[in-house]
This record gives sequence, C-alpha cells and structure tokens, in this order.
Amino acid sequence: MAVSGHIETVAASRAMPTRTYPLSDPLDLRRTLAPLSHGPGDPTIRLAQGRAWWATRTVDGPATIALARSVGGVTAEAFGPGAERALENVPVLLGFGRDREPIAAGHPLVDQLVRRMDGVRIPRTGAVLESLVPAILEQKVTGQEAHRAWSGLIRIHGEPAPGPPEWRLRLPPSPAILAALPYYAYHPFGIEQRRAELIRRISARANWFEAIVDIPLVDAYARLTAVPGIGPWTAAEVAVRALGDDDAVSVGDFHLPNLVAFALAGEARGTDARMLELLEPYRGQRARVVRMLELSGIRAPRYGPRLAGRRIEDL
Repeated sequence: MAVSGHIETVAASRAMPTRTYPLSDPLDLRRTLAPLSHGPGDPTIRLAQGRAWWATRTVDGPATIALARSVGGVTAEAFGPGAERALENVPVLLGFGRDREPIAAGHPLVDQLVRRMDGVRIPRTGAVLESLVPAILEQKVTGQEAHRAWSGLIRIHGEPAPGPPEWRLRLPPSPAILAALPYYAYHPFGIEQRRAELIRRISARANWFEAIVDIPLVDAYARLTAVPGIGPWTAAEVAVRALGDDDAVSVGDFHLPNLVAFALAGEARGTDARMLELLEPYRGQRARVVRMLELSGIRAPRYGPRLAGRRIEDL
C-alpha cells in the first residue's frame, strides 16, 4: 500500500499534533475501522494491518488522522484545521473507556468468534452525515452501484484532505455543496431523483442531524426515522458508525438475515424476524455479534438471481 510507512517520515519532517493513547484491552484497528470504508475505492480512508488513515470534517474544520497500533497503545498524528479536535476524539472513535457488556456465552460459534475477535470494536465517529449520505446511496441498489456513486461524488465534489499528498486522501463533499447541487447533478453518479432529493434535504439541515451525537440513542433513532426516506435500516447503518451503538441491527438488509440464520441455526434462508429472534440472547451487543459473523467468512448458500444492477434511466 502506497501510504504505508509515511507516518514516521512525516512526523520527522514537520511538527504536527501527535498523541499516544495507552490501551489495556485488545484492539484490532483495521477491522474496527473497516466499516468506515464504503467500498474498496473509498478515498476518505486507507487501512492496513495495525494502521489507518482517515479524512473527516470536524466542527473545527477538515482533518486527516493517521493511527498506528503499537505495543500497549495507539499513536495518533493529525493534520488540518481540525487536527486537535480529531485527536481529542480518538478515544471515542475507538471505544476506549466505553463500557462493553460481555457477550453472552452459549452458542459455540459465537463463543469461538469472541475469543478470536475480542479486539473488534464498534467505532463512533461522531460524523453523522459522513455515514448518512453513503447509507442513503446504498438504499435498494447493489453495493457496487452505491460505492461507485460515493466515490464519484467525492472525486468530483470533494476536495483533497489535509496531510501528505502521497496519501491520496480526499474529503467527502461538504453539506453545503451537497445541498446546493440540483438533483440532476447526481444523475452522472447513478443516483436517481428520490435519493438525490433526500441527500439534498438532509444536507440542508446538517447541523440538526449532526446534533444527534449529543442526545440519547433512542432519541437519535427517533429523529432519524422521523424523516421520510430514512427507515430502520438506514438509521442502524448510521448508528453503528457515527454513534457507536453496540446493539445496532440493520433490519431490512438484503443479505444479513440469511447470514445470521445460516451461521447461528444452519438455516439457508432467514427473515428479519428470525434474525432478531436468533440475536435476542445478545441484546445490548448485537452489533458486535453481527460484525464478528460478517468477519467470520461464513456465507449463506446462494439460490436464485442476485440483485441486479440498474441504470439511472431505470430508476
């Protein structure tokens, strides 16, 4: 990976804010932050074993943060106007000090995954729109279509992130830009009018949405799902990234019920109701269990046609 190794050379060549955070519990940095990447070409983030580079917008301005796992801790270096804010948020981002209830023992597979993946955490970015916009793009389309749309928006309407240009990171478009674009400006990225108008509306009220990080989770879900076009699935996709909800479950997902049913009950097909039934023993930590199942490599058998990609004129 081209970015690998630059954290040391950059730190040596310029004085940038750097902090080291001690860590007593296991942490798998790459797998913890992997959900922040929306597709392999997402230019806002780069991940390697024990390292991560992430570009985001903070209340103080844009920032890029470079994280490196070390023995006993994590070293963080930040760039841009929001550098200090990004560094302050590292413990929250990685779940340091967050009370994690133990995952209930009993199912042999879950017990095994807990032992193998205890370092996998649910992140909390605090950046609501940076999770909400790609979640809207992922509504009722293939992952490939959604990832292409997200990367395209960033490529054309985003901007270079602070930090070394060799990292090739870009910031997502600002809410002001997304709100100002007419709906038809989204069409070149395969985004039809319905999703385009929803993105424009939520971007115009960015501060109202970003404020959900400071209210109880139940109220945050209520605020999100009160907006037409944002249902339980979209809200859970935001909560599991921006809000650090260890219990988020993406009800309405195309693949997830089958994965849970197959992994936990040996059933090739599942429904949302069956998925929730099987996950009930893990209430409070269901997002962690789901994440471990996704990382396990287990896949439900595939029968019948897959969800087909569509063209903008078909939407």
